Amino acid sequence: MKYIAIDLGLKRIGLAYCAHKDIVTPLPAIIRKNRNQASCEVKKALKEWEIDAVVIGIPLGGSSEAEMRRRIEHFMNLVDFEGEIFFQDEAGSSKEAEYIIRGEMKQIRDGRIDSISAMIILQRYLRTLKD
Repeated sequence: MKYIAIDLGLKRIGLAYCAHKDIVTPLPAIIRKNRNQASCEVKKALKEWEIDAVVIGIPLGGSSEAEMRRRIEHFMNLVDFEGEIFFQDEAGSSKEAEYIIRGEMKQIRDGRIDSISAMIILQRYLRTLKD
């Protein structure tokens, strides 16, 4: 099973890939100019990597969960992905990503943190499959 995790943001979309349950690799993030451009680039990545399932980070249990689900579902409809879609709690993933790459860059907003956050989200999801 090939997975891509998505850390969906308003400015950047982090992506991470996994074809083997033990190795998750961050991919270059998508810099979001508008919804259509972003959805086209995500769709292209899903086809290029021959993805079977998408894992999307979402803030579970909070007051914004329902609104985020609605936004994510709308975005994924634009992507027109026919595989399985799973949701994974993203709580703290951005802070964890910043901690992982601390000292390597200062205030660079190129999406590396977003893709490492997506990597963390996918690692969390894959751990649930092992339990």
